[in-house]
Amino acid sequence: MSIFADPTAPRSIVRRDFLRQLSAAGTAALAAGAPRALASEAGGAVEHPRPTADACILLWMGGGMAAPDTFDPKRYLPYKPGLKVADMLSTFPAIDTAVDSIKICEGLENIAGVLDQGTLIRSHVQPDLGSILHSRHQYHWHTGYVPPQTVAAPHIGAWMSRVLGPRNDVMPAFINIGQRLEGVGESEELKAFTTAGFFGSEFGPMNLPYPDQAAVSVRPPKGMQAQRFADRNRLFRRLVDASPNRDFMSDYQQESMLRSMDSAYRLLSSRDRQAFDITREPKESFDRYNTGRFGQECLLARRLVESGARFVEVTTEYVPFLHWDTHNDGHVTLQRMHREIDRPVAQLITDLQQRGLLDRTLVILASEFSRDALMEGQPGSNANDQATAKVDVLSELKHYGLHRHFTGGSSVLMFGGGMKQGFLYGATAPERPLMAIENPVSIEDLHATIMTAMGISPQTGFDIEGRPFYVTEDGKGRAVQDLFA
Repeated sequence: MSIFADPTAPRSIVRRDFLRQLSAAGTAALAAGAPRALASEAGGAVEHPRPTADACILLWMGGGMAAPDTFDPKRYLPYKPGLKVADMLSTFPAIDTAVDSIKICEGLENIAGVLDQGTLIRSHVQPDLGSILHSRHQYHWHTGYVPPQTVAAPHIGAWMSRVLGPRNDVMPAFINIGQRLEGVGESEELKAFTTAGFFGSEFGPMNLPYPDQAAVSVRPPKGMQAQRFADRNRLFRRLVDASPNRDFMSDYQQESMLRSMDSAYRLLSSRDRQAFDITREPKESFDRYNTGRFGQECLLARRLVESGARFVEVTTEYVPFLHWDTHNDGHVTLQRMHREIDRPVAQLITDLQQRGLLDRTLVILASEFSRDALMEGQPGSNANDQATAKVDVLSELKHYGLHRHFTGGSSVLMFGGGMKQGFLYGATAPERPLMAIENPVSIEDLHATIMTAMGISPQTGFDIEGRPFYVTEDGKGRAVQDLFA
């Protein structure tokens, strides 16, 4: 039996086994040949739906965004010493939004003002994977597959890159903004899903950890003349071809890597690279976004989509025990997170709408799961309690907040791209356990909805080393048609 089925296994053992199996899948991907598109059940090519969106922006709240403290407010009790943790559902009061029937949490006033442009799903559910490891749930959300897998599963952005191709031949189809993949906790696990998997390097992400340094990433080294830059590119290609890793790579994967280098070279030689330079944005516009790093990321995402990027992920960045990963000090931390995301998210939607881009750009705000004050996982789970502020009664402000992982019901915001406006879908229970009780939306069905909006059939699949692999797990995902306008 896999160690992932054992909820009593120590976290360190679970993580070590996870890394081992991810490494094996990555090695297998290097040796894989060219994926072959699968036929439909009728024997012909898979028929794709008419797209309602051409581009997609994923605003990723990595670490477990608590729905009762953001987009699904429940009964509110303010902090006071002596408050029972069992009585704590929301630590922020509800506020009105631009939609009379929808309320969200205090601190998100700007998002509240644009909610008439979007759809709010309150019934997104994730499976209880036993031992809860953030990067494992994030792998599942980003690829649609529960790890470990025998092959490296492609990120949803890589699927769009592979099936749809670029919107602009110079602009990378898949860009990942804000997540460091070196020097942070669980970085190897993050790398495992921030990839094109078996599709090959050319369909993988361009990683831009810091938005204010993005322009440097697409600029030849300072002082380097054009001829020397071209010579260096040719030399680098020869070095790659002579690499010892060449013996472990299939011809397809080798050629895919070289094609990705060609694409990067074209971008560095193109005027389109100016889209990466957020200092070119007018000061008034820059300041409206600039709540810090995440706000600048939203601005960069808008500029890239304007210039033809297909899929852009923007993240508050997942680092263990930081940002949304609230194992203590939950309320105080979320006050800061509200300030970081509220204005730039609303500004992104406003800018896209004013530029005529929102109708064809699908914007999604999501997280790997929600949080609760008492429950780890969902009812019946044996997952280990990872909260560090374990009390029954509040005696300090650091105890006030939602410090456990909860997979029974979370919130997803969707704007543009053919989705309904001012629409509320699904519901969670008003009292604990806050499970989805109306129209639950699984990861498979959410992905099917996203792919359908982008013009990709949820049954799209490829044969990789004799195994069928689909854009939604085993082709089971079904688009939630009620969400479409």
